[in-house]
Amino acid sequence: MPVPTYGPDEVLVRVMASSICGTDVHIYKWDDWAASRVVTPNVFGHEFAGIVEAVGANVTHVKPGDHVSGEGHVVCGKCKACRTGNAHVCLHTRSFGITLPGCFGEFAVLKASNVIMNDPELPFEIACIQDPLGNAVQTVLAGDIVGRSVAVIGTGPIGLMAIAVAKACGCGTIIAVDINAYRLEMARTMGADVLVNSSEESSVEAIMKATAGEGVEVVLEMSGHPGAIRDALKAAAPAGRVSLLGIPTKEVSFDLAQDVIFKGLQLNGITGRRMYDTWYQLKGLLERGRIDLSPIITHRLTLDRYEEAFELMSSGKCGKIVFIHDQSNDQKQR
Repeated sequence: MPVPTYGPDEVLVRVMASSICGTDVHIYKWDDWAASRVVTPNVFGHEFAGIVEAVGANVTHVKPGDHVSGEGHVVCGKCKACRTGNAHVCLHTRSFGITLPGCFGEFAVLKASNVIMNDPELPFEIACIQDPLGNAVQTVLAGDIVGRSVAVIGTGPIGLMAIAVAKACGCGTIIAVDINAYRLEMARTMGADVLVNSSEESSVEAIMKATAGEGVEVVLEMSGHPGAIRDALKAAAPAGRVSLLGIPTKEVSFDLAQDVIFKGLQLNGITGRRMYDTWYQLKGLLERGRIDLSPIITHRLTLDRYEEAFELMSSGKCGKIVFIHDQSNDQKQR
């Protein structure tokens, strides 16, 4: 790819590290969702950290040499959602690496208003996973968490991050649910107190047992699996909270009356990060050492090993996979 051009309100970033998201797997496999959503030709990838190479003529708050990441949702700034503090659900959103060129390359172009400044001491491999960390932070903090029992259903990378965030924010017992034994052990490392392999036992029964039959007060649903969503609603305590981040690939049926209305549940649909509240929250946790994300990064590969990386992601035998774009600089950072 040629070095991309940038406009007067944009920033050119030399990408130092990037990471694979579940969305990128959909794009790599080119499934029905990707075929219907992704603009082509394109460079995909949206989780990154880098160094500013150049800035447009109108950019004054960012300069060459700054260490940055970026908010991947580019919003209109004019609609009702944007003007009332809900830009994360702007109906006119364009997405970095999906409908706009992304970061799996040497350079990326970012709207200056979407630039996230990073501490130069923050390693690029950690800085590049702040985007998914923001998803976890918004999911965890969508309601009261202090002292509450928490079930994290789906222990992929964002679920693992949610465990660390919930623990740092003072929750009670953490129950991790998945069908992947490898990732359940990672959940233990991140701070889960109870592990439930739902391929071997009923997750609802296991959660009830762990909560003395009361149900769990906060459910963080990260898998998007229809059965897991139904179980999440059944395992939630009366008047509990269920925050839904996992994206189903089809419609999900459940008993709305018995499992939501009569239980008085609070349901939260979670998308992206609140702009920009979530970024300040995650930076307060990350840069003050309240959470340690290093155990989540299980593989560091160069970008030319992308086939190996996506095979690993598809197998589930990994945590977060990071592409190191400049190995000499990464070694200097560590």
